[in-house]
Amino acid sequence: MTESNTPATRPDMERLLANLDQLLDKMTRASSFARVNSLPRALDLCRRILQQDGGMEGLYQRAEKIDQSGLFEGSDWETPELLQARLVPSTFASDDLTLVVIECLSELRMLAISTGQYFHPQVSAEQAEHFLTQVLAFNLHYVFNLELDESQRNAQPEIQQLVRQQLDFIAHHIGLENILEHVVEEVHRLLRQRPIQITSVRTMIDRIAACLFGPGIQIGATARGAEGLVSALYGPTQGCREDPGVDAYLERVAAMDALALDAEALGFARAMHDSGLVSPYHAAFIRHILPFNDRDLFSRALGLSSTGRDCYLCYQDLVQTLTEYCIHLPTAQTLYGLSCLLERGLLYRSSIAAALWRQMNTPLHTEVRYQLTMTFGDAIDPAQLFMAGIISVLGQPLGLGQGNNPACQSTRALSMWSYTDPDFLLQLARWASRDNRVVMEFEGESLNSAELSLGMVNPLAFDLDPLSTVLVPHLDRIYAAMGNRVAERPEDPHRWINPEFHGWWVNRGFAIAVDIPTGQLHEPETFIRTFYALYNPMYNSNTPVVHPQPAGVAVTDSSARFVGWHAITILRVALDQEDIMRVYFFNPNNDSGQDWGNDVVVSTEGHGEQHGESSLPIHEFVSRLYIFHYDVTDWQLHTEAVPDTEIERVRQLMVESWAQDRLPPHDFQAEPG
Repeated sequence: MTESNTPATRPDMERLLANLDQLLDKMTRASSFARVNSLPRALDLCRRILQQDGGMEGLYQRAEKIDQSGLFEGSDWETPELLQARLVPSTFASDDLTLVVIECLSELRMLAISTGQYFHPQVSAEQAEHFLTQVLAFNLHYVFNLELDESQRNAQPEIQQLVRQQLDFIAHHIGLENILEHVVEEVHRLLRQRPIQITSVRTMIDRIAACLFGPGIQIGATARGAEGLVSALYGPTQGCREDPGVDAYLERVAAMDALALDAEALGFARAMHDSGLVSPYHAAFIRHILPFNDRDLFSRALGLSSTGRDCYLCYQDLVQTLTEYCIHLPTAQTLYGLSCLLERGLLYRSSIAAALWRQMNTPLHTEVRYQLTMTFGDAIDPAQLFMAGIISVLGQPLGLGQGNNPACQSTRALSMWSYTDPDFLLQLARWASRDNRVVMEFEGESLNSAELSLGMVNPLAFDLDPLSTVLVPHLDRIYAAMGNRVAERPEDPHRWINPEFHGWWVNRGFAIAVDIPTGQLHEPETFIRTFYALYNPMYNSNTPVVHPQPAGVAVTDSSARFVGWHAITILRVALDQEDIMRVYFFNPNNDSGQDWGNDVVVSTEGHGEQHGESSLPIHEFVSRLYIFHYDVTDWQLHTEAVPDTEIERVRQLMVESWAQDRLPPHDFQAEPG
């Protein structure tokens, strides 16, 4: 973007910015109550500055000051870590210029975070950049000057101009010439992790499709990747290559012979497993072939291996009934979860099959029906939608995400139950869906979610899968109640909560790298040695991780600065293809690929990860670990010494990142000089 420095505009700009600086300083010093009186004037100044040439640059440079002045306090933009990029288009379509101004200021704040100009304790630079990339993806029609829809055309010209300038400014900093390439790569990066909830991904692909067919848009080398994403959703087979519409496609399918049907089935399966996306045409095809009871065609359409096919054949009535019940065009993505469920062989556990039959006959509580309808709309019956959500979670235990909610503990629990104890998960799903409550035990005391105060999760969260939407608010209350019951104990509450909350397989041994009363790093050498001795196959007699274990990491940003504590699951420890010992773990964030600073970059692909897994070399992982569980009976079994050099290597990474301000006084060393 070219900034104007003409004499006619620059003096006025400097005056406006000077006035804003004075007002922001005043707001920063004022109480929350007094600050409200200055807010209208601050927003009016920001509006006038935004509409000046060079105004966005001036506000971008003041992003930290604007945020710390309390301008966002009490608004939907107060907590940037909870913002949802897919909601930005509705704000830009608003007739309220003030809302648009606040949105622009919020995005300039994100831009400052993404470039490292502003360190925010709750948002890393990478998270901010991904957010802005998605904002651009959802608003590509503005970036590329495509035809606007009716609501956008009816927006005030003043707002339209402001939005275009704002997005152009962001795109300029991210790289306007490569913006479509950025968006395509962002979609691929997210899909490699095989998330269950792909609403945002689908919206981005829709925007990409509009650009592919927009007149005058040069997409260059990005075309192949972009076209592949669009075809996976809207033209994965020969029969629907040009996206003819479902009705027209079904007419074609009705006239196909056996060879053509087989080709369609294989085409759908290939596209689904290659991309992780399921086309609505795929769901239409599956529903079309169901009445014919063609087991071979059904197996090929799901892309089943011999394992999945055998599971399907053993439980054919159940699988076809589930498909008929909950696979519809709005729930087409569940086909991927169903395929994965069969590949896991879960139906061989008799309790799973029985519980799935039972759930299909379980009526939903009135409040649950309302919750699902408000969140997902009324295109499909809530009971069928909920069942589709169950299938997805059982098939993709590592595809769960906490959305924009502080729900890492509850989401991790859902993933662990799906992974280890799926029949217990189905029992919880029945209680929550039928009774709108969940009952769990904690140290002999029964905790009923219906009798507990609300937790931190919004009961009407719009970015969770159907099962999480119903279950997570209950689990959040129970987890908080457990925390309250151990709050006065002198040690970290996770020592007692994790085994009670997650299940018997959570080991009772507990290691923590931080002294609770002081918050200082505590005996890091012992902490590191314990993890290596009990988890590293090189020192634990090649003993694998049998059950996933909860753990906690100190998340850092790309500058290795501490961001916050976060719950994860240790899945396995193994050598990768380059003989590097790695820890493979589940991160309940929607996006698991993160740069944690000091060259510690979390990998989600290319190092032996399964879909949904994250991994790090073991020394890098332990450098960000702060709590873990272990089997106390194993300690005497693994006595091979861990080299002191490895322990010091990990410790150094700790003290250079999250623990640099947590060193006891005697650990500080004077700088040479």
